[in-house]
Amino acid sequence: MKKLILIATGLLTLANVPVFGQESTFTQRLKAIQTQTATNIPLTRFNLDFPGGTPRDLVKAIEKAMSKPLNAIISDEDDNAVNIPALKMNDVNVEQLFNALATASYKPVTIIQPGRSTVESSRGYGFHADNPITDSSIWYFRVDKPSSETLPPAQEILRFYSLEPYLNRGFSVDDVTTAIQTGWKMAGLKPQPELNYHKETKMLIAYGEANKLSVIENVLQTLPRLSANQSDFDAMRNQISQLQYQMAHLTNKFVTISEQEKSGK
Repeated sequence: MKKLILIATGLLTLANVPVFGQESTFTQRLKAIQTQTATNIPLTRFNLDFPGGTPRDLVKAIEKAMSKPLNAIISDEDDNAVNIPALKMNDVNVEQLFNALATASYKPVTIIQPGRSTVESSRGYGFHADNPITDSSIWYFRVDKPSSETLPPAQEILRFYSLEPYLNRGFSVDDVTTAIQTGWKMAGLKPQPELNYHKETKMLIAYGEANKLSVIENVLQTLPRLSANQSDFDAMRNQISQLQYQMAHLTNKFVTISEQEKSGK
């Protein structure tokens, strides 16, 4: 018994490991040995002539080229979202192939929308796996694409527009609102802002995103409008009539004088 205790003590001393840390250190060393062992096993190399297709089609082509199964997880959504181009590879392993595919698919994207913030994003796809990479690694396919959720929510505002100048010009409320809604439809703006006409104040009330409401301002600025009231225009008409009368009187007087001069000669 005493000899066994001495042997155990000697082993612990040689390992230079505290008793309470023995289990944790052993687990760490075991993982390190497993990692090193897996890393030292070379990946299967193969030639690939892939005509193009879905991610699942590519996995099947790789399995045929490797002559062994490939562990891969691909969702139906991602499989339908990507069409991988044709690939012709010689003497590659699966890690090299997937790294190159992910790099080639990556594209920087700048999202710009009027009245909203500019967002820098990226678009791409690829197969990923945890290290160490072996022929038995589990690969998962993921599509990275810009999402509208990355954009800050657009602020909706309320604005009022006086239609009286345009109604006085002879336009109807329907004329104005139809022009506005046609502009929204042609620009593909959805959903369209809400429009309401307040008859008593001749006010057009609009509620929606600021960039969409700018169409209303563009329409109203384009329409001809009256800048003076009706009494001012009546006064201008009277002045024009008086001027026309005076011009006619002067013309008649000039003609009479000319005739008298001719008869005197």
